[in-house]
Amino acid sequence: MSPIDTLINTTIRSDVRSIQSYHVADASGFIKLDAMENPYELPHALRQQLGARLAEASLNRYPVASYATLKQRVRETLGVPAGYDVMLGNGSDELISILCMACAQQDRRAVVLAPTPSFVMYQRSAQFAGMDYVGVPLKADLTLDLPAMLAAIAEHRPALVFLSYPNNPTGNLFDAEQIVAIIRALDGFGLAIVDEAYEPFASDTFMGRLPEFPNLVVMRTVSKLGLAGIRLGYMSAAPQLLAELDKVRPPYNINVLTQIAAEFALEHVEVLNQQASALRAARADLAAAMAALPGVEVFPSAANFILIRVPNSDDAYAKLLSRKVLIKNVSKMHGVLANCLRITVSTPEENRAFLDAFAASLSA
Repeated sequence: MSPIDTLINTTIRSDVRSIQSYHVADASGFIKLDAMENPYELPHALRQQLGARLAEASLNRYPVASYATLKQRVRETLGVPAGYDVMLGNGSDELISILCMACAQQDRRAVVLAPTPSFVMYQRSAQFAGMDYVGVPLKADLTLDLPAMLAAIAEHRPALVFLSYPNNPTGNLFDAEQIVAIIRALDGFGLAIVDEAYEPFASDTFMGRLPEFPNLVVMRTVSKLGLAGIRLGYMSAAPQLLAELDKVRPPYNINVLTQIAAEFALEHVEVLNQQASALRAARADLAAAMAALPGVEVFPSAANFILIRVPNSDDAYAKLLSRKVLIKNVSKMHGVLANCLRITVSTPEENRAFLDAFAASLSA
């Protein structure tokens, strides 16, 4: 064994050494429909205004650590209840890590619980924080198995339960009353985190219900709204709870360029909302077009992506790659996703290019 291998084996945790890094596919030269991004940029005039504002940033200074102006803009623009604050993160990924670090007890192995399949960072963040992860399989129709969820909560008494709403990668909204039952089952010992990353495309939200449930945390990101490049997430909860979680947040975790860009974008949020509306309409058209193809099952979606099942997902995925179209093959994530693919909803031009390539991949 080489000296560096010895050093790694001595210093790096065995569970970290045994897993793969989070992989992001190289999309250069592809029609990119794998990452649930908003395909629309800000209008040219707004980009020029934003550029001028960014040019005034004091890059030699740390950000104002309270982020008061940006937080106020988020609260006023994005539906946070009166009297509730937000915590900002470097994407929602950082907020997930903060929640896990804050709730990883030192005297025992605390538990993170979530339906599965769901967002992979719930499990990874739990592992890295030294927590156990319990996944409760969805039913065959991709809905919550509420009796199994409640039984797992009673058995494991999790510190955190993550509920992606809509769920990634399935795209569906779980039943709201079932989520309420889960929140109530955790009362007194656990937090329910409703992850609303895809809220701009959904028909429901738990943000306005925060005052009902002291153990509810609502988490969102501006990535799907059209600002994936600036990496900004936010979450809200009861003020006393949020204050405790904020102790774990690194100082200056939002850089000044992100802060300025987010404030500017939220001043023009109507543009982003119009883009989200266009994507919701395109989602319906794309779903109908795929459903008309032979052998394709389309699942309901309240997000900016659509989950489908095809006769042979590996074959369809490879043929789409050969036609320079990149989607997500999720068929290996969980048994309920056998032969499933996930497609981001995009512009009419990219949707048409995908449909042409997809139809050809099915018939070839």
